Amino acid sequence: MSKRRVVITGLGAVTPLGLTVPDSWQAVWEGVCGIGPITQYDAAGKKVTLAAEVKGFDPTRYFTPMEAKHMGRFTQLALAAAKEALADSAIVPEGLDLDRCGVIVSSGIGGQAITEMECLKGAEQNWNRVSPYYIPTAICNMAAGQIAIHAGFRGMCSCPVTACAGGTNAVGDAFRYIRDGYADCMLCGGTESSITPLSVGGFTSMKALSQAKDPSRASIPFDKERSGFVMGEGAGILLLEELDHALARNAKIYAEFVGYGASCDAYHMTAPRPDGSGGAKAMAMALADGGVALEAVDYINAHGTSTPLNDAGETAAVKTVFGPHARRLLISSTKSMTGHMLGAAGAVEAIFTALALRDGFVPATINYQVPDEACDLDVAPNQGRKVPLAYALSNSLGFGGHNASILLKKWEGGQ
Repeated sequence: MSKRRVVITGLGAVTPLGLTVPDSWQAVWEGVCGIGPITQYDAAGKKVTLAAEVKGFDPTRYFTPMEAKHMGRFTQLALAAAKEALADSAIVPEGLDLDRCGVIVSSGIGGQAITEMECLKGAEQNWNRVSPYYIPTAICNMAAGQIAIHAGFRGMCSCPVTACAGGTNAVGDAFRYIRDGYADCMLCGGTESSITPLSVGGFTSMKALSQAKDPSRASIPFDKERSGFVMGEGAGILLLEELDHALARNAKIYAEFVGYGASCDAYHMTAPRPDGSGGAKAMAMALADGGVALEAVDYINAHGTSTPLNDAGETAAVKTVFGPHARRLLISSTKSMTGHMLGAAGAVEAIFTALALRDGFVPATINYQVPDEACDLDVAPNQGRKVPLAYALSNSLGFGGHNASILLKKWEGGQ
């Protein structure tokens, strides 16, 4: 039986670069750095003082005051992005089989700020005055649940919690769900908002975060002087559709989703396998899933976190999979601009990858200065490139050894 084809017909994003997809993508074209001093709490005197915050997000533009009050920031960001994706797709509930429309949205940490606030309040009041809204606003799956409520999608609603791979797992799982015949439409992606004292403090203690004070030298993937990632926040939501379903309503199509691979290092809680074999397996699985020759791939949106282990391991993984073709690939890390949005990262990067294919544009790895012999592939340093692209991969690798890779194809009308 032939597999059903899946396309991307709607995009929505709230990122450190902009409050919409067009604004965020324009910033990517311009090589804007979204990193700056932390404003969500007083970081004075702390080791880490920089983050990639979403700027100027006003919940009242999207929600009533009561709705906003009963949503964590991570849910607000996700639902704002979902509303943009739905509007962008021009899909309408009338005529849809809502039982065949679902939601898969990841969050790695959920309502961390709410947990910290309620913990302090509860401890002060002998745990008798914890908010009754604490649990339903803080749990990781609530962004997915709220999106389903808003859209009226009654199919499967799920939340993969696979750390930094979550956003890619969400879109990959949604792709398979449509391709295998269980749904016609899926809203999918990831969201995160955990720039908080405890969260940043925890990542700082495990030496995962950059302690740089200069935003231009903080998130520097593949640079020899990289010293850790920069915490980011935001949300990315995509509407995936079965091809005939999309064509029947004359939908705008951004790209075709053709392959997905997921694996586990089964190695260490936080460190990837040094040879990158887990990530290599995920990429190879995505290529095999799509039936695409490795020589057909032109671009990889790398996980590229700016940590010493990740960037060297991912470079090794690309070489393992692509062999001599690795030298002809363009690779870049948009985390140099957005920081690391954890559970939202893979979803936003899937959006950027789809747009890269549409526009024939490879984003730069900005602020790159010092080459590293362990990261010696073409990482599109400092300047984006206008080049024809046919196929592109997007990689995500998460604590716990989670690896995920998706393969997208440029859409040519009528193909």
